[in-house]
Amino acid sequence: MFSGDTRRGSPARQQAATATDGNNYTKAPNREAEASMAEDKDSATSERRPTKKKADGLTEVLENIAAMPEHDRAMATRFHSIIESTAPSLKPRLWYGMPAYTKDGKVLCFFQSAAKFKARYATVGFDEVAALDEGVMWPTSYALTELGDEEAARIEELVRKAMG
Repeated sequence: MFSGDTRRGSPARQQAATATDGNNYTKAPNREAEASMAEDKDSATSERRPTKKKADGLTEVLENIAAMPEHDRAMATRFHSIIESTAPSLKPRLWYGMPAYTKDGKVLCFFQSAAKFKARYATVGFDEVAALDEGVMWPTSYALTELGDEEAARIEELVRKAMG
């Protein structure tokens, strides 16, 4: 590895040079120094990369839901089922650690566990691509303490509208 004193004229700097002028100024690193620096960069980059191949979005979402506390897990599971049946073209993925569903690569809707922010309710939310516009002001998220048949029907309606 090329390290150490890199001041003008230092032995380490001179070693990396293919040629120096009379004042020992570096003109260009030699091939050995370039290879060493590239190797160091590659090893540093590979250390930052996760060794496990990234799982597909559906697997990540289902694992995330399975890890939720029981009450949130039940609502998230039902929310996931609603999305699958109402808008099967949406692609599941994690978004800020929450189950989310994308349209054309952009988040359309998501489920936020109550436990995630130690809140008293879970949240079903819609992002910017959701076509929920009603005049100049409209809701984009909904508090959810239970997910019964009425709430499921309302979510289905919202998802259909959001899809455009």
